[in-house]
Amino acid sequence: MKHIRNFCIIAHIDHGKSTLADRLIQTTETVSDRQMQAQLLDDMDLERERGITIKSHAIQMYFPFEGNEYTLNLIDTPGHVDFSYEVSRSIAACEGALLIVDAAQGIEAQTISNLYLALEHDLEVIPVLNKIDLPGAMIEEVSDQIIDLIGCAKEDIIHASAKEGIGIKEILEAIVNRIPAPKGDPDEPLQAMIFDSVFNPYRGIEVFFRVFNGTLNSGDKVKFVNTGKTYEADEIGVLRLQHEAKKQVSAGNVGYLISGIKIAKEVKVGDTITHVSRPTTRQIKGFEDVKPMVFAGIYPVETSEFEELRASMEKLQLNDASLVWEPETSAALGFGFRCGFLGMLHMEIVQERLEREFDMTVITTVPSVQFHAIKEDGSIKKVSAPSELPEANVISHIEEPFIRAQIITKSEFIGPVIALCMDKRGEIRNQVYLTSDRVELTFELPLAEIVFDFFDKLKTISRGYASLDYELIGYRQSTMVKLDIMLNGDKVDALSAIVHRDKAYEWGKRLCEKLRELIPRQMFEIAIQAAIGTKIIARESVKAMRKNVLAKCYGGDISRKRKLLEKQKKGKKRMRNVGNVEIPQEAFMAVLKLDS
Repeated sequence: MKHIRNFCIIAHIDHGKSTLADRLIQTTETVSDRQMQAQLLDDMDLERERGITIKSHAIQMYFPFEGNEYTLNLIDTPGHVDFSYEVSRSIAACEGALLIVDAAQGIEAQTISNLYLALEHDLEVIPVLNKIDLPGAMIEEVSDQIIDLIGCAKEDIIHASAKEGIGIKEILEAIVNRIPAPKGDPDEPLQAMIFDSVFNPYRGIEVFFRVFNGTLNSGDKVKFVNTGKTYEADEIGVLRLQHEAKKQVSAGNVGYLISGIKIAKEVKVGDTITHVSRPTTRQIKGFEDVKPMVFAGIYPVETSEFEELRASMEKLQLNDASLVWEPETSAALGFGFRCGFLGMLHMEIVQERLEREFDMTVITTVPSVQFHAIKEDGSIKKVSAPSELPEANVISHIEEPFIRAQIITKSEFIGPVIALCMDKRGEIRNQVYLTSDRVELTFELPLAEIVFDFFDKLKTISRGYASLDYELIGYRQSTMVKLDIMLNGDKVDALSAIVHRDKAYEWGKRLCEKLRELIPRQMFEIAIQAAIGTKIIARESVKAMRKNVLAKCYGGDISRKRKLLEKQKKGKKRMRNVGNVEIPQEAFMAVLKLDS
């Protein structure tokens, strides 16, 4: 065990985690030059296309050092705030972390929040100053920022460039020298923690685990403590680039287990694995349940595909433990699921993965956050969809979730950033200058305001320099109203939204205008209305397609023309009563792009 090191790589977005992981893999000769490619561990098409890491990826490397061969278990983590749950799970399986800071960008919001996650788990943190070969690298300034943040000595910071391969040997040596070997006893009863899983269509569910105590042998009978299910360990092994089967995986190591599990619900991330014959008495403290920030409905385009969508969601949840969902029905869209996501990017990725990995075409409704409706008798009803909001006469008030947002930006952009946050009903709480031209602003904002396009706008006004990190701080009373959209007098529940009263009128007006462009013309006129309760606040009409019934009337008496027009009018009226309006998929997504 003293030759094992478990560590993860944490950093802000685009500070070079995956590139550094590539160099470490290459230097330790874990893969041949022929197999080597950029972003080697990012195995999803989506990750390669967008150039981001979505999943944590584990790989085992061997490093000969001072006459011994060390086993290094590396976990590469995502940097985006929407995937911070992945980071927290990776950290729980490690003893050390490489904290990467971009020498040209300096310390940003996610750097700080990921560092705090690592310190909470008492990990040994090795600071690495990356991209020192860039012409804009501020080596001295950023080194001072790291020293202020961690309180380390200047010589503890490793200078590196993952792209050029500078400093990689020093990083590997620091991992061996500074990160402690895992504690644990291979002879105790088996105690292993599941930190990830993935669905394999041929072999069932593959479970990735970290052994804290005991030894797992191939063919052992094991039990998952939380679900109480027992299985036989058909195949166990370690995570090289491809899985490498082993006879046993003992304390301190990370491995995978395949036992032909078919039902996705039976595997829970954070669960403890132990032997059936000699179970452990100590259950590992799992991960806290994830708190979704954004809720949206996901519906199959064809109602008949509901069960297929459910199976796909279960398989996806294995690989993405931060996805939360439950069934719901909508008058407009039929049966579907109410899903909780960690943010808008997370929602986008889930929708993409359903389409790519499971061939499911889905309709996503307007995203909303979870409100608390406080009834007259003082009871609280949690509302995560507008259709769940009780009638106004039984509610005393509505509370909405607030967040504390930390924004780090250059001092020249302070004005526009504060203006943006004020526009989103935010209050400034603190302003700290980290250096002469970098400032950290702390705001308290309603979560509903930052769900849609806050991050995009923040990046735009700060020319890509501002970084955002946020945490939920609780619920506060607000004057929220339910805005209904009606087509020909029928409410379309999938387009409803809960909005602040001050913004309701503008929201309704813009949404009606947008829908008028997107809904195709029918043979009858369509009235699009936005209403709060019974009060109509905005209206647009989609004009009917008309046939010129007077084309055959040359001159003659006006009463003949009038008779034909009256006949047409009656037909239109009857058609309107029986005709229903087809709403295209773009209309449901229109709300997201209201500003553009």
